[in-house]
Amino acid sequence: MGRRRPRVDRADAARALPEAIAALSRTLPAGPSPETFRRAKFDLPEAAPALWQLLFRVLSQLRAGGSTATLAPEAQARWVKSELLSQGYPRQGLTQLPEDGSRGSRELLLALSWLLAREPLPERLVAQTRVHLGDEMPVCECDILASPGLPAPGAEADGPLDVRHLQWLMGKLRFRWRTLMASQQEQCALLGKIHWFTRGCHSDRCLGHLSVAETELLRDPESGWQLLRRLERENARLEAALEWRRREVVFWPWMDTVLGACPPEAAQPSSVPRPRKFGVEELEQQLQALQEELRAAVEARRAAWEAKVGGQSPEWTVAQRAAQEAVGQELVALQQAWEQGGGLARAHGPYRLVRTEAGVPAGLGLQAAQVIRVLQSQEACLEEMLRQLQAQCQQQLARLAGALPSLIWILPPGR
Repeated sequence: MGRRRPRVDRADAARALPEAIAALSRTLPAGPSPETFRRAKFDLPEAAPALWQLLFRVLSQLRAGGSTATLAPEAQARWVKSELLSQGYPRQGLTQLPEDGSRGSRELLLALSWLLAREPLPERLVAQTRVHLGDEMPVCECDILASPGLPAPGAEADGPLDVRHLQWLMGKLRFRWRTLMASQQEQCALLGKIHWFTRGCHSDRCLGHLSVAETELLRDPESGWQLLRRLERENARLEAALEWRRREVVFWPWMDTVLGACPPEAAQPSSVPRPRKFGVEELEQQLQALQEELRAAVEARRAAWEAKVGGQSPEWTVAQRAAQEAVGQELVALQQAWEQGGGLARAHGPYRLVRTEAGVPAGLGLQAAQVIRVLQSQEACLEEMLRQLQAQCQQQLARLAGALPSLIWILPPGR
């Protein structure tokens, strides 16, 4: 598959394979035993329920940031199918599996190996379940916005929505937003008190004060044993992840045999990808190829759209001009936010909150002024997007009000 692998002796691989699979299982939530993997290779039905459960836990932890919902086995299977297909899983045999967990263990094993080949899965799971000892604040909300969690059940509207219902929803959203802001302000006030009254207690002079978790250890020493057990479990997962990286070289040839055991019609559509090490030149070539492909696709769609709307009424021209102006305004807002932030766009992920005294040199990390500038740039961009959405909603409501002569339209009070 593009690169030469190190040669591994068959006898050594036969001994190292169960150890590699055991290390992989210890990094996964509720990972099954190596015997379950062996049974899945031969598509034995008794291995299917454990692999369904494993895929559900892994995918839900990646999607919802560590929280797993309690669903029936059939609902878990349906959700796993939809989630894998939405991520681009290429094999069609997954959609044909029964949702009662009676068979399909080999196909589930191939799906798990596909997830392992796409990204460093054990490292990402360990990073999400790590023990937090400090009071952290996320500077960028990308992970939160990209992980909406499990889809909530909803019902489609049978007809047009009532304006009063929309107003009620807006009021409910505004109330919850104010509640969230009040709770965050209260949390910040409590954190400030803890950091102020515990200043000088930390052994690290760069920190200077204790966090909430460290203060809880002083208040309740018995909770230290729970923290110790959590740290021991985290260390065990880290050791298992390191062992898996050392031994995974024997796992992928074994997965080749699993794929070879599939029927010819099931193995034709796709193959199991393997992790590769790309060079800088190869990445640049792939990036250029993707840019050319994207440019060609955009030009083709633009030509088709222009040919489609070319003979339409002048309303299409007005709508096109309005869309171009909206996109231009959004690009200008994004560019201004980028220029205001400068090099602070690299601020990503959680950072520990540290109170520093005046005149004391700060340690590593971001300063409060830097974080404020980053948040202000994000706020300006979001406000511009909000104004555009409000203008679109007002135009839509005005159009709907004009279609009903008997409706009396009263503009909402400005806020």
